[in-house]
Amino acid sequence: MATTSTERREGRAGSFSSSSSDTATHVGSSAVLARLGDEEKLTPPEELEIHELDEYADNSSNSEDDALLMEKDEDEPPKPPQPPPEPKKSSFWSSLIWMTVNTLATIGIVFTNKAIFTDPSLKLAQLSFASFHFLVTYLTLFTISRPRFAFFVPRRASIREILPLSIAMSLNVILPNLSLAFSSVTFYQLARILLTPTVALMNYILYRATLPKLAVLSLVPACVGVGMVSYYDSLPTSNTNIKTTSSLGVIFAFLGIFASSLYTVWIASYHRKLQMSSMQLLFNQAPLSAFMLLYVIPFVDTFPDSWGSVSVNKWVLIGMSGLYASLINISQFFIIAQTGPVSSTVVGHVKTCTIVGLGWLTSGRGAGDKGVGGVVVALGGIIAYSIVMLKEKKKGGK
Repeated sequence: MATTSTERREGRAGSFSSSSSDTATHVGSSAVLARLGDEEKLTPPEELEIHELDEYADNSSNSEDDALLMEKDEDEPPKPPQPPPEPKKSSFWSSLIWMTVNTLATIGIVFTNKAIFTDPSLKLAQLSFASFHFLVTYLTLFTISRPRFAFFVPRRASIREILPLSIAMSLNVILPNLSLAFSSVTFYQLARILLTPTVALMNYILYRATLPKLAVLSLVPACVGVGMVSYYDSLPTSNTNIKTTSSLGVIFAFLGIFASSLYTVWIASYHRKLQMSSMQLLFNQAPLSAFMLLYVIPFVDTFPDSWGSVSVNKWVLIGMSGLYASLINISQFFIIAQTGPVSSTVVGHVKTCTIVGLGWLTSGRGAGDKGVGGVVVALGGIIAYSIVMLKEKKKGGK
């Protein structure tokens, strides 16, 4: 069966879903993963039977009227050809607006979460923070699934079916957030580049799926660049103004990459298995993940001695983080529906480069730092990979 354009667009969400966003809380995630189009509406058999009877009655009783109408149509002069309808300009501006919203929300959530995690009393309350984001995600999806908005039609899956994916989703959020808490923003974001080669490796091991040779070669500098940044960013420095990455940050980053890659591979199989879109899957995962974490939070999280000691600014930041997560989920829906693979790829690279650039500016490091070379090599490698894959996809579509 031929793949529809909607399926191709929603398929792109699957590759980035690690969601809300790969670059942030990963609950859109799983903004940053769809495979299916809208469900078809079938006419009930009863209506078909009534329709057939009505059609039969109309044909038998109105045949003379039809003949007269045909004669009348033949006497009328032919109408001049109508000009083709003008293309809708609103779709372009709508796509541009939603891509801008998605980019700004993704950038905002990374730096907002980083500011929250700088508070020692909140740094180790990661499960509570993830549960809060899952709740916000569920409420957002519940709202936009209502008939008034009808962004998607909710479907239910059993807890037994969705439980493994919900566990993977929780790890996909918690481990990267721990990496952000113990790392610089630059290293955190660049480390996410390793999702692409890790997913490719998993797909090869599990499904023997291969990549074009040029694509594989372009991933080599991407991995080397991340390695260079990992080394130079974790070196101790006497300058207290320079933000560095601790050993825990590196460990959590690579564990998070593995969890996110596994989640990305799994989500594709769940699309086929449950015949659900990304929104429908996330609608089932989010509340289960939030509920599951409630049983673990008392044994893992470290809370402030007094919640009253948390400043008002931090509470505002927590609220903003939830708002950004909602905007990422909503905007991702429109981006999937209205844009092509090139636009989605460009938006992804714009977000990565912007976060890395702003992270470097706020890290206290200069332009002559040795880590700059690693940043350039890593970004160049992943951009080259995207170009190769887009060209291969274009060839395959011919």
